[in-house]
Amino acid sequence: MGVSGGQVAVLAIDAGNSKTDVALVGADGSVLGTARGGGFQPPLVGVEAAVDVLGAAVAEAAGAAGLDAPPYAEHVSACLANADLPVEEAELTTALERRGWAGTTEVRNDTFAILRAGVDEPRGVAVVCGAGINCVGMLPDGRTARFPAIGRISGDWGGGGGLAEEAMWFAARAEDGRGEPTELARALPAHFGLPTMYALIEALHLGLIPSGRRHEMTPVLFAVSAAGDAVARSLVHRLAEEVVAMSTVALARLGLLAEEAPVVLGGSVLAARHPVLDTRITELLATRAPKAELRVVSAPPVLGAALLGLDRVNADATAATRLRQRYAAA
Repeated sequence: MGVSGGQVAVLAIDAGNSKTDVALVGADGSVLGTARGGGFQPPLVGVEAAVDVLGAAVAEAAGAAGLDAPPYAEHVSACLANADLPVEEAELTTALERRGWAGTTEVRNDTFAILRAGVDEPRGVAVVCGAGINCVGMLPDGRTARFPAIGRISGDWGGGGGLAEEAMWFAARAEDGRGEPTELARALPAHFGLPTMYALIEALHLGLIPSGRRHEMTPVLFAVSAAGDAVARSLVHRLAEEVVAMSTVALARLGLLAEEAPVVLGGSVLAARHPVLDTRITELLATRAPKAELRVVSAPPVLGAALLGLDRVNADATAATRLRQRYAAA
Protein backbone atom coordinates (compact mmCIF):
# COMPACT_ATOMS: atom_id res chain seq x y z
CA MET A 1 0.00 0.00 0.00
CA GLY A 2 1.35 3.44 -0.88
CA VAL A 3 1.46 6.47 1.37
CA SER A 4 -0.58 9.63 0.96
CA GLY A 5 0.93 13.00 0.11
CA GLY A 6 -0.12 14.24 3.55
CA GLN A 7 2.20 11.73 5.19
CA VAL A 8 5.23 13.13 3.38
CA ALA A 9 6.76 16.15 5.08
CA VAL A 10 9.63 16.99 2.75
CA LEU A 11 10.48 16.57 -0.90
CA ALA A 12 14.26 17.03 -0.79
CA ILE A 13 16.20 17.80 -3.98
CA ASP A 14 19.95 18.12 -4.34
CA ALA A 15 20.84 18.97 -7.91
CA GLY A 16 24.37 19.45 -9.20
CA ASN A 17 25.75 19.98 -12.68
CA SER A 18 26.16 16.25 -13.25
CA LYS A 19 23.40 14.56 -11.22
CA THR A 20 20.23 15.08 -9.19
CA ASP A 21 19.23 13.22 -6.01
CA VAL A 22 15.66 13.28 -4.71
CA ALA A 23 14.22 11.95 -1.45
CA LEU A 24 10.70 11.96 -0.05
CA VAL A 25 10.90 12.13 3.73
CA GLY A 26 8.23 11.60 6.37
CA ALA A 27 7.75 13.87 9.36
CA ASP A 28 9.41 11.19 11.49
CA GLY A 29 12.57 11.25 9.34
CA SER A 30 11.81 8.05 7.45
CA VAL A 31 12.79 7.93 3.78
CA LEU A 32 9.79 6.89 1.71
CA GLY A 33 11.18 7.10 -1.81
CA THR A 34 14.37 8.11 -3.60
CA ALA A 35 15.59 8.61 -7.14
CA ARG A 36 18.59 9.86 -9.08
CA GLY A 37 18.41 11.91 -12.27
CA GLY A 38 20.52 13.94 -14.63
CA GLY A 39 22.39 17.16 -14.09
CA PHE A 40 20.76 20.54 -13.46
CA GLN A 41 22.09 23.14 -15.91
CA PRO A 42 19.68 26.03 -16.50
CA PRO A 43 22.40 28.27 -18.02
CA LEU A 44 22.80 25.72 -20.83
CA VAL A 45 19.26 24.47 -21.44
CA GLY A 46 17.00 27.10 -19.88
CA VAL A 47 15.07 27.06 -16.61
CA GLU A 48 12.04 25.04 -17.72
CA ALA A 49 14.07 22.33 -19.43
CA ALA A 50 16.34 22.10 -16.39
CA VAL A 51 13.33 21.77 -14.08
CA ASP A 52 11.99 19.05 -16.37
CA VAL A 53 15.10 17.03 -15.45
CA LEU A 54 14.24 17.50 -11.78
CA GLY A 55 10.65 16.55 -12.53
CA ALA A 56 11.64 13.18 -13.96
CA ALA A 57 13.54 12.32 -10.78
CA VAL A 58 10.75 13.65 -8.56
CA ALA A 59 8.20 11.49 -10.39
CA GLU A 60 10.41 8.42 -9.99
CA ALA A 61 10.84 9.04 -6.24
CA ALA A 62 7.10 9.63 -5.87
CA GLY A 63 6.40 6.36 -7.64
CA ALA A 64 8.75 4.56 -5.25
CA ALA A 65 6.77 6.08 -2.37
CA GLY A 66 3.46 4.97 -3.86
CA LEU A 67 2.35 8.47 -4.88
CA ASP A 68 0.88 8.96 -8.34
CA ALA A 69 -0.01 12.66 -8.42
CA PRO A 70 1.19 15.91 -6.82
CA PRO A 71 1.25 17.44 -4.32
CA TYR A 72 3.72 14.91 -3.06
CA ALA A 73 4.77 16.60 0.20
CA GLU A 74 4.18 19.43 2.59
CA HIS A 75 7.37 21.26 1.60
CA VAL A 76 9.98 21.23 -1.18
CA SER A 77 13.54 21.81 -0.01
CA ALA A 78 15.63 22.23 -3.16
CA CYS A 79 19.38 22.87 -3.06
CA LEU A 80 20.42 23.59 -6.63
CA ALA A 81 23.63 24.22 -8.52
CA ASN A 82 23.59 27.43 -10.58
CA ALA A 83 21.36 29.12 -7.98
CA ASP A 84 24.25 31.40 -7.12
CA LEU A 85 22.44 34.70 -6.59
CA PRO A 86 19.23 35.48 -4.63
CA VAL A 87 17.58 36.61 -7.88
CA GLU A 88 18.31 33.18 -9.38
CA GLU A 89 16.94 31.43 -6.30
CA ALA A 90 13.74 33.48 -6.63
CA GLU A 91 13.36 32.60 -10.32
CA LEU A 92 13.88 28.91 -9.64
CA THR A 93 11.49 28.98 -6.68
CA THR A 94 8.76 30.29 -8.98
CA ALA A 95 9.54 27.62 -11.56
CA LEU A 96 9.31 24.82 -8.98
CA GLU A 97 6.14 26.25 -7.43
CA ARG A 98 4.44 26.02 -10.83
CA ARG A 99 4.96 22.25 -10.76
CA GLY A 100 2.72 21.91 -7.69
CA TRP A 101 4.93 19.34 -6.00
CA ALA A 102 4.21 20.61 -2.46
CA GLY A 103 2.43 23.30 -0.48
CA THR A 104 5.55 25.41 0.03
CA THR A 105 8.89 25.62 -1.78
CA GLU A 106 12.31 26.90 -0.82
CA VAL A 107 15.29 27.00 -3.18
CA ARG A 108 18.86 27.47 -1.97
CA ASN A 109 22.29 27.18 -3.53
CA ASP A 110 23.55 23.59 -3.30
CA THR A 111 26.37 24.59 -0.93
CA PHE A 112 23.76 24.98 1.81
CA ALA A 113 22.97 21.25 1.50
CA ILE A 114 26.58 20.33 2.21
CA LEU A 115 26.67 22.69 5.18
CA ARG A 116 23.47 21.30 6.71
CA ALA A 117 24.61 17.71 6.10
CA GLY A 118 27.73 18.42 8.15
CA VAL A 119 26.20 20.13 11.20
CA ASP A 120 23.82 19.08 13.94
CA GLU A 121 21.88 22.36 13.75
CA PRO A 122 21.68 25.06 11.05
CA ARG A 123 24.69 26.93 12.42
CA GLY A 124 28.16 27.14 10.92
CA VAL A 125 30.07 27.67 7.70
CA ALA A 126 30.84 25.40 4.75
CA VAL A 127 33.43 25.71 2.01
CA VAL A 128 32.90 23.53 -1.03
CA CYS A 129 35.63 22.93 -3.58
CA GLY A 130 34.77 20.72 -6.53
CA ALA A 131 34.82 22.03 -10.07
CA GLY A 132 34.54 25.51 -8.54
CA ILE A 133 34.69 26.98 -5.06
CA ASN A 134 31.98 28.45 -2.85
CA CYS A 135 31.27 29.25 0.79
CA VAL A 136 28.09 29.78 2.77
CA GLY A 137 27.20 30.21 6.42
CA MET A 138 23.95 30.12 8.35
CA LEU A 139 22.42 30.64 11.79
CA PRO A 140 19.31 29.07 13.34
CA ASP A 141 17.50 32.43 13.15
CA GLY A 142 17.70 32.31 9.35
CA ARG A 143 20.56 34.73 8.78
CA THR A 144 23.08 33.64 6.16
CA ALA A 145 26.46 34.62 4.77
CA ARG A 146 27.37 33.90 1.18
CA PHE A 147 29.44 34.95 -1.82
CA PRO A 148 28.34 35.33 -5.47
CA ALA A 149 30.73 32.50 -6.42
CA ILE A 150 30.36 32.87 -10.18
CA GLY A 151 34.04 32.84 -11.11
CA ARG A 152 36.84 35.33 -11.43
CA ILE A 153 34.44 38.25 -11.96
CA SER A 154 33.23 37.75 -8.38
CA GLY A 155 36.74 37.41 -6.97
CA ASP A 156 36.92 33.61 -6.85
CA TRP A 157 40.11 31.58 -7.11
CA GLY A 158 40.41 27.83 -6.87
CA GLY A 159 38.20 24.86 -7.55
CA GLY A 160 39.29 21.92 -9.64
CA GLY A 161 38.90 23.82 -12.90
CA GLY A 162 40.87 26.80 -11.66
CA LEU A 163 43.65 24.64 -10.27
CA ALA A 164 44.01 22.79 -13.58
CA GLU A 165 44.27 26.10 -15.44
CA GLU A 166 46.90 27.43 -13.03
CA ALA A 167 48.91 24.21 -13.26
CA MET A 168 48.87 24.48 -17.07
CA TRP A 169 50.00 28.12 -16.93
CA PHE A 170 53.01 27.41 -14.74
CA ALA A 171 53.93 24.26 -16.64
CA ALA A 172 53.78 26.01 -20.04
CA ARG A 173 56.05 28.84 -18.86
CA ALA A 174 58.47 26.39 -17.26
CA GLU A 175 58.89 24.48 -20.50
CA ASP A 176 59.48 27.50 -22.75
CA GLY A 177 61.71 29.40 -20.32
CA ARG A 178 59.42 32.21 -19.22
CA GLY A 179 58.92 30.74 -15.76
CA GLU A 180 60.67 28.79 -13.07
CA PRO A 181 61.20 25.04 -13.43
CA THR A 182 58.49 22.71 -12.17
CA GLU A 183 57.84 18.99 -12.43
CA LEU A 184 54.37 19.91 -13.68
CA ALA A 185 55.92 20.50 -17.11
CA ARG A 186 56.65 16.78 -17.34
CA ALA A 187 53.85 15.28 -15.26
CA LEU A 188 50.89 17.00 -16.95
CA PRO A 189 51.62 15.89 -20.53
CA ALA A 190 52.77 12.47 -19.30
CA HIS A 191 49.33 11.93 -17.75
CA PHE A 192 47.84 12.18 -21.25
CA GLY A 193 50.58 10.10 -22.87
CA LEU A 194 52.22 13.12 -24.48
CA PRO A 195 55.93 14.08 -24.49
CA THR A 196 55.81 17.85 -23.91
CA MET A 197 53.67 20.72 -22.72
CA TYR A 198 53.62 22.01 -26.28
CA ALA A 199 52.00 18.77 -27.38
CA LEU A 200 49.46 19.00 -24.56
CA ILE A 201 48.62 22.62 -25.37
CA GLU A 202 48.17 21.71 -29.04
CA ALA A 203 45.97 18.71 -28.21
CA LEU A 204 43.72 20.76 -25.93
CA HIS A 205 43.51 23.67 -28.38
CA LEU A 206 42.58 21.44 -31.32
CA GLY A 207 40.11 19.39 -29.30
CA LEU A 208 42.14 16.19 -29.57
CA ILE A 209 41.77 15.93 -25.81
CA PRO A 210 38.16 16.72 -24.79
CA SER A 211 37.82 19.76 -22.55
CA GLY A 212 35.96 17.57 -20.06
CA ARG A 213 39.23 15.79 -19.26
CA ARG A 214 40.93 18.94 -17.97
CA HIS A 215 39.81 18.09 -14.44
CA GLU A 216 42.22 15.13 -14.55
CA MET A 217 45.08 17.59 -14.12
CA THR A 218 44.04 18.51 -10.59
CA PRO A 219 45.04 15.16 -9.00
CA VAL A 220 48.32 15.39 -10.92
CA LEU A 221 48.94 18.79 -9.35
CA PHE A 222 48.38 17.38 -5.86
CA ALA A 223 50.65 14.40 -6.54
CA VAL A 224 53.47 16.68 -7.76
CA SER A 225 52.95 18.90 -4.71
CA ALA A 226 53.15 15.92 -2.36
CA ALA A 227 56.46 14.96 -3.97
CA GLY A 228 57.90 18.32 -2.96
CA ASP A 229 57.69 20.48 -6.09
CA ALA A 230 57.79 24.13 -5.00
CA VAL A 231 55.52 25.52 -7.72
CA ALA A 232 52.85 22.86 -7.23
CA ARG A 233 53.00 23.27 -3.47
CA SER A 234 52.56 27.04 -3.79
CA LEU A 235 49.29 26.45 -5.66
CA VAL A 236 48.05 24.03 -3.02
CA HIS A 237 48.97 26.53 -0.30
CA ARG A 238 47.12 29.28 -2.16
CA LEU A 239 44.00 27.11 -2.26
CA ALA A 240 44.31 26.68 1.52
CA GLU A 241 44.53 30.46 1.84
CA GLU A 242 41.34 30.86 -0.20
CA VAL A 243 39.46 28.26 1.85
CA VAL A 244 40.42 29.95 5.10
CA ALA A 245 39.79 33.47 3.77
CA MET A 246 36.25 32.56 2.70
CA SER A 247 35.44 30.67 5.89
CA THR A 248 36.74 33.35 8.26
CA VAL A 249 34.93 36.14 6.42
CA ALA A 250 31.69 34.14 6.60
CA LEU A 251 32.24 33.42 10.30
CA ALA A 252 32.83 37.12 10.96
CA ARG A 253 29.68 38.16 9.08
CA LEU A 254 27.63 35.85 11.30
CA GLY A 255 29.34 36.88 14.53
CA LEU A 256 30.90 33.44 14.95
CA LEU A 257 34.58 34.25 14.53
CA ALA A 258 35.28 34.29 18.27
CA GLU A 259 32.88 31.43 19.10
CA GLU A 260 33.03 27.68 18.80
CA ALA A 261 31.51 26.97 15.41
CA PRO A 262 31.84 24.25 12.77
CA VAL A 263 33.65 24.88 9.49
CA VAL A 264 32.58 22.12 7.11
CA LEU A 265 34.67 21.18 4.09
CA GLY A 266 33.09 19.42 1.13
CA GLY A 267 33.37 18.83 -2.59
CA SER A 268 35.63 16.43 -4.45
CA VAL A 269 38.88 18.37 -3.95
CA LEU A 270 38.50 18.91 -0.20
CA ALA A 271 36.92 15.50 0.49
CA ALA A 272 39.94 13.82 -1.10
CA ARG A 273 41.90 14.73 2.05
CA HIS A 274 45.19 15.76 0.41
CA PRO A 275 47.67 15.91 3.34
CA VAL A 276 49.49 19.09 2.23
CA LEU A 277 46.19 20.93 1.75
CA ASP A 278 44.63 19.61 4.96
CA THR A 279 47.67 20.54 7.03
CA ARG A 280 47.86 24.07 5.65
CA ILE A 281 44.12 24.71 6.14
CA THR A 282 44.36 23.49 9.73
CA GLU A 283 47.38 25.72 10.45
CA LEU A 284 45.81 28.84 8.98
CA LEU A 285 42.41 28.32 10.59
CA ALA A 286 44.03 27.75 14.00
CA THR A 287 45.58 31.21 13.73
CA ARG A 288 42.64 33.14 12.28
CA ALA A 289 39.67 31.36 13.89
CA PRO A 290 41.11 29.33 16.79
CA LYS A 291 37.71 28.25 18.11
CA ALA A 292 36.48 26.92 14.77
CA GLU A 293 35.85 23.18 14.57
CA LEU A 294 37.07 21.83 11.25
CA ARG A 295 35.26 18.83 9.81
CA VAL A 296 34.97 17.13 6.42
CA VAL A 297 31.51 16.02 5.36
CA SER A 298 31.09 12.65 3.66
CA ALA A 299 27.29 12.37 3.83
CA PRO A 300 25.38 12.88 0.56
CA PRO A 301 24.16 16.46 0.08
CA VAL A 302 20.54 15.34 -0.36
CA LEU A 303 20.65 14.59 3.37
CA GLY A 304 21.36 18.27 3.97
CA ALA A 305 18.50 19.32 1.70
CA ALA A 306 16.16 17.01 3.63
CA LEU A 307 17.37 18.31 7.01
CA LEU A 308 16.76 21.89 5.87
CA GLY A 309 13.26 20.79 4.95
CA LEU A 310 12.68 19.18 8.34
CA ASP A 311 13.89 22.41 9.96
CA ARG A 312 11.32 24.31 7.92
CA VAL A 313 8.38 22.08 8.90
CA ASN A 314 9.48 22.11 12.56
CA ALA A 315 10.06 18.36 12.80
CA ASP A 316 11.38 17.19 16.15
CA ALA A 317 14.99 16.22 16.80
CA THR A 318 14.29 12.50 16.58
CA ALA A 319 13.33 12.91 12.93
CA ALA A 320 16.73 14.39 12.07
CA THR A 321 18.44 11.60 14.00
CA ARG A 322 16.49 8.90 12.16
CA LEU A 323 17.24 10.53 8.81
CA ARG A 324 20.99 10.72 9.54
CA GLN A 325 21.02 7.07 10.60
CA ARG A 326 19.35 6.11 7.33
CA TYR A 327 22.04 7.78 5.26
CA ALA A 328 24.87 6.60 7.51
CA ALA A 329 23.75 3.02 6.91
CA ALA A 330 23.46 3.47 3.15
